[in-house]
Amino acid sequence: MSETSNGTGEWPQGQGNTSSPSDALSSHAGTDQQATTIEAADTPQTHEAVRKIEALRATIDNIDAAVVHLLAERFKATSQVGVLKAQAGFAPADLQREEQQIERLRRIAQDAGLDTQIAEMYKQFVVEEAKKRHRRIAEAGGDPGVLDIYA
Repeated sequence: MSETSNGTGEWPQGQGNTSSPSDALSSHAGTDQQATTIEAADTPQTHEAVRKIEALRATIDNIDAAVVHLLAERFKATSQVGVLKAQAGFAPADLQREEQQIERLRRIAQDAGLDTQIAEMYKQFVVEEAKKRHRRIAEAGGDPGVLDIYA
């Protein structure tokens, strides 16, 4: 649902000087999603909504930056694990650890009020990426390579 919807499927009053909600929307080609331009606000109600949206987006941008920095730190650590696994002759995958981690993340997600499927998708992504790196490190004889130095 678009940011301008009030959650009921109806559009709030004061959508600028358009004659109908559909006039305020532009469709994305090939999708069922609709979009609005928040800069078109021209009533006090919509100006306030725009102000709140912009503040929330600033918060979202800060969170995204923090998440990317944390992922970089995570991949630095997993690269070191990959080097140690390669040196010891261990396989890149540790299925027991993966299962423990997914259960741990499910509990954390529940405690945080996050849909556990989001936590599972996150874990799937980072585990697959870590295993790819571990395989690459093992194939390179324990050398993490240039890409992993900057990760």
